[in-house]
Amino acid sequence: MKYIVVLCDGMADYPLKEFDNKTPMTVAKKPNMDYLASRGEVGFVKTIADGLKPGSDVANLSVLGYDPALYYSGRSPLEAASIGIDLSDTDVTFRCNLVTLSNEEDYDHKTILDYCAGDISTREAKLLIDALDRELGNDMMKFYTGVSYRHCLVLKNGTLDLSKFTPPHDILNKKITEYLPDPVKSGFLLDLMEDSFDLLSKHEVNIERLKKGLLPANSIWLWGEGKKKPLKPFEDKYGIKGSMISAVDLLKGIGKLAKMHVVEVDGVTGYIDTNFKGKADNAINELLKGQDFVYVHLEAPDECGHRAEVKNKIRSIEYIDEKVIEPIIKSMKSNGEDFKIMVLPDHATPLSLRTHTMDLVPFLIYDSTNEKQSGIDCFDELSAKSTDKVVREGHKLMDEFILK
Repeated sequence: MKYIVVLCDGMADYPLKEFDNKTPMTVAKKPNMDYLASRGEVGFVKTIADGLKPGSDVANLSVLGYDPALYYSGRSPLEAASIGIDLSDTDVTFRCNLVTLSNEEDYDHKTILDYCAGDISTREAKLLIDALDRELGNDMMKFYTGVSYRHCLVLKNGTLDLSKFTPPHDILNKKITEYLPDPVKSGFLLDLMEDSFDLLSKHEVNIERLKKGLLPANSIWLWGEGKKKPLKPFEDKYGIKGSMISAVDLLKGIGKLAKMHVVEVDGVTGYIDTNFKGKADNAINELLKGQDFVYVHLEAPDECGHRAEVKNKIRSIEYIDEKVIEPIIKSMKSNGEDFKIMVLPDHATPLSLRTHTMDLVPFLIYDSTNEKQSGIDCFDELSAKSTDKVVREGHKLMDEFILK
């Protein structure tokens, strides 16, 4: 049996007035998802446990079968693992976004205009992160380059007794005043953010971006703090060999910590222009060459939700259906492989809110050896609700998928 998870990040949503109160999942033309749902099992799953923030870190750990209450201590240690940072037990890490802030004179009066600095390239970002590390880093504090706008800051012998930090995508177009680090508990980090604006605003990378009409990456934004926690290897947990396919460091880091094979795919961006075909081709290759399990993570619906791009979110769901799910199914059938496939979002990213929510999310599980008529002809939030199937502890869904 081959096991495939297609994780459509942030796909779940709320009804849209402009589409007769239908959600993007309902509107999207996705014949393959609908086919799987009509001949499989559909329900709701609670991927975000009570007391935890609705992020992709918590949700993907949950979907992969790891109880976040035991294995989660923050987003950035997971991303640090992907970058290849060798963390000690006393290191504290932060997700370090390159963002675009407005130009008010006082830092705390600025507004966050873009959480990803206009999708800055990794090449440009590396020049900025190198400059930050050279000018602001020291023996106790170091910056590491990740991908695009996503980077890491590591504090040696750090503490988590700090103020609360807010993800920048949660406060788009808001003044940052009330979301800045507490000057009493975290004054040195507030100073670091302010100093980054002074440095980055004058950097030639941003001068050139402005000349081209692009948004500047004129500040860092710190969040997702944590310390490393080991994960039980996925193969030890489920007795099968797994591979992780994703464009983002968070998922690659989870894969590395779980001792999965992390696949690098050319041309992946985490957005709607990503290499969907490359992800599908690599997933098929992993399964045919001996892996038992692939986790194909697709970020595009989430990014479209954060940007309030209605048409692109719908289109991203259609691309996943056509360019990822369809070729994987065809390959499994043409090669005579028995397979189970699970399709779901990790969390909802409603277009109206532009951020993650705690809502239950729909899932489907299809078993090629046990087709059954479900009575469902459209895989969406409404059909999931109609089944009365609810998995309240999200980390147990993987047990149902693999072990039953």
